[in-house]
Parts: sequence; C-alpha cells; structure tokens
Amino acid sequence: MVTLVGYSLEIIVEEARELVGRGVLSRHQPIYTLCQYIPAREWEAVELELERHDFLLRDRLIDLLSRETWEND
Repeated sequence: MVTLVGYSLEIIVEEARELVGRGVLSRHQPIYTLCQYIPAREWEAVELELERHDFLLRDRLIDLLSRETWEND
C-alpha cells in the first residue's frame, strides 16, 4: 500500500502514473481502482480532492492522466 503525504491532485496523478507505468493498473480502468493502493483511512481525502477537480470515481484513469508526456514518440 502507498501512503500519500498530501492529497493534492498532482500527487494523486503522480501515484496513478506510477501504477500505470509499472503495469499494475490500466489507463482504461476506473479511477476508483486506485483505492486498492491507498489506505482506506486516507481514501476519503483522495476522493474529496478528486471531486474538487471535477473527477468522478467512475472516470477512467486516462482522464486523470490526460497531461501525460511521451518520451519515445
């Protein structure tokens, strides 16, 4: 499990990008699949931050990672 120090959108995106990059999660899975990797007691704060930025838990991770940059185009 991952312990997030803060709950800014940037940190959530960074964690999602790492999990997708390692192949643990797919870009096409819903955002709520991140809850498997964040302690339950911290998930509410993550949800609130996502909602603050108009993300729904059913949205796909690719929506959250929309600012990705490709190094090997």
